[in-house]
Amino acid sequence: MTPATVAFKILTAEQWARFEAEGIFAGAPVDVADGYIHLSAEDQVSGTLAKHFAGQTGLVLAMIDLDALGDAVRWEVSRGGALFPHIYGTLPLAAVRERRAIPDER
Repeated sequence: MTPATVAFKILTAEQWARFEAEGIFAGAPVDVADGYIHLSAEDQVSGTLAKHFAGQTGLVLAMIDLDALGDAVRWEVSRGGALFPHIYGTLPLAAVRERRAIPDER
C-alpha cells in the first residue's frame, strides 16, 4: 500500500495563530518532547481527537501536503500498531493545503 500524500495536524487556536504569524511550526509540547511532529492519516483523525484532545475547544485541523516535506516524513508504528506519519523537522506553512475549524461539539 502506498502511503497517503496528505496527513493532518490538530492544533490549538493559539498554536495555529503562532504558526500563521511565524510561517513555521516547530511542534506542540508533545512533539518537541518526542522529537518529531505527530500527524494523523485521514482515518486516524477522529481517534487522535478522542485520545489527545477530548474536551478542548477552538481546535484547528490542518491538511498537510506530505510530498512538500520530502524525506522529513516517516510512517512509523504507533497507537494500536497502526502506521502514523511523523515529521522529523519543522513544518512550513507553505505545506498546509487547507485548514478548517474543528467543531467544538464532537
